[in-house]
Amino acid sequence: MQEIDRELLKILVCPKSKAPLVHEGDWLYSTDSETRLRYPIRDGIPIMLVEEAEPVDEQEFRRVVGN
Repeated sequence: MQEIDRELLKILVCPKSKAPLVHEGDWLYSTDSETRLRYPIRDGIPIMLVEEAEPVDEQEFRRVVGN
């Protein structure tokens, strides 16, 4: 699991929806329920490109984000 600095996580947002992010494992999940995107973390660096994001199903989104 990649660790992300808490201060960095406070300022990062989803580049598509501008929603806050939740850190889970090697991913940052957008909290936007319409897009349900997750962004990879590689070598400790969040890859915040929409082209690199993956959509997640509603069940995974609810498990991680809690909505």
